[in-house]
Amino acid sequence: MLASRARRKVQAAQQPASAGREQREVVQAFLAAARDGRFEQLLQVLHPEVRFTVHTASGTFVTLGATEVATRARVAGSAARGHAATVNGRPGVISWDKEGNPLSLLTFTVTDGRITELTAVVDPAELALMNLPDPVWPKARQADPDRA
Repeated sequence: MLASRARRKVQAAQQPASAGREQREVVQAFLAAARDGRFEQLLQVLHPEVRFTVHTASGTFVTLGATEVATRARVAGSAARGHAATVNGRPGVISWDKEGNPLSLLTFTVTDGRITELTAVVDPAELALMNLPDPVWPKARQADPDRA
């Protein structure tokens, strides 16, 4: 159900205004910690009862609890190189491969300065059904689109 809502309402933004500054800061802290493998910093931004739902081609998987989610934060770490987006009014990140195909969509629910819910969509079929924005490339890539 959450994925179908995301299909209808994904909107990319340089700075997701509706997500709120505090929420964006919490998400940025989570992504940096996930990318760098800093387990303790992940625990600081995750609510103890956080729920992480991942939609894959093999099915939907749910992980509960800060320790378990922090351990599985590799999915979020790869998304850290994506582009900020607002999804249903919540902060998110979209990542694309070098051909411009969506790789992942990650959304966050932040309450009282901690992440209470994460949802990742990595199923190519599900991503293809979503109304996602065009890829956003770094400036160097925009100057030379054939660059790997």
